[in-house]
Amino acid sequence: MIRVTTTAVPHPAAVLFDMDGTLVDSEKLWDVALQELAAVYGGVLSAAARRAIIGTSMADAMRILHDDLGQPHRDPQASAAWIDARILELFRTGLRWRPGALALLRAVRTAGIPTALVTSSGRPLVEVALDTLGRDSFDVVVCGDEVDAAKPHPEPYLTAARLLGVPIGRCVAIEDSPTGVASALASGAAVLAVPAEVPLGPLDGVHQLDSLTSADLELLAALLGEPPVDA
Repeated sequence: MIRVTTTAVPHPAAVLFDMDGTLVDSEKLWDVALQELAAVYGGVLSAAARRAIIGTSMADAMRILHDDLGQPHRDPQASAAWIDARILELFRTGLRWRPGALALLRAVRTAGIPTALVTSSGRPLVEVALDTLGRDSFDVVVCGDEVDAAKPHPEPYLTAARLLGVPIGRCVAIEDSPTGVASALASGAAVLAVPAEVPLGPLDGVHQLDSLTSADLELLAALLGEPPVDA
């Protein structure tokens, strides 16, 4: 277990960041890979299926893609391998930060607040993304292929809190998709949602922003109902 301590611990106890669509503008790259695979299979991925895929595990994504194309017989592992190879190429050349994400991450780190990256993406892809995100930006990284139950199950966020040694109820999770928000809410974390590709309707217990450019440490503390402690 990794425990992160500081001489003056600010609120929240930790900030748990989703990756795709939250920190980096990678969903457009997933669009490219998914549509290219659909074309290889002789079809076109529908907009509804694409929205349903956002935030899901690779296994669920391939099932949705195959069903949408009317080809449920396709081998999900073979499709996943194709997507993995293509998205790795795209991540190496086209990964960009979401507005305000880098500034907020730096502010959290400067304040000494523990951080975790909690993503549905697999470890090989995350390792490439960390070249952009920074390997020192997170105390813990929880990948989709390293948990028994992926988002929307709460396990990824509960795992991050456990590894950090902090109570999940004192954490703020930052998400963009309905699947990720459901996972964070079910875990018991306070949730900040910044919708990217899929709009979110009003949700009890979820604070929504159009962009992380308006998020700061004061807001994160307010989500837990307490003022920040000076570091």
